[in-house]
Amino acid sequence: MIKQNTKISKKKDFDDIFKKGKAIKGSFLIIRFLRNNKDRSRFAFIVSKKVSLKAVDRNKIRRRLSEAVKKYKEILAGTDIIFIVLPQAKLKSFLEIKEEITVLLNKIIKNR
Repeated sequence: MIKQNTKISKKKDFDDIFKKGKAIKGSFLIIRFLRNNKDRSRFAFIVSKKVSLKAVDRNKIRRRLSEAVKKYKEILAGTDIIFIVLPQAKLKSFLEIKEEITVLLNKIIKNR
C-alpha cells in the first residue's frame, strides 16, 4: 500500500487538482494530475460504488493500482496524481491494470 506521507488526503488538495490539473483518460482509468511544490509524488485512488457494491472488490482494485504505481514514485516526484476508476476495471487483471497505468503515466512524464 501507499505510505501515509504519499497520500493526498486534504479536501483542498483534491479541489486544486480537479480545478487546476490536467486529465488523461484511458479505457478504464481517468488520471488527474498537477505539479506540486514538494520533493515527492502523492497519490489518491477513487473507486466508487458504481465500480462494485462490495468493499472487498473496491479495495482489491485499490491495492492493484497502488502496487502498479510503486515504480513511478521517484520518476514522478513533485506531482499529485488522482486515479479515478471506471466500472470496466472490475473485469481487468493485474497485468491489464499495470499496462494501462504504464501507458497513462508515460504520457504524464512526456507532458511535464
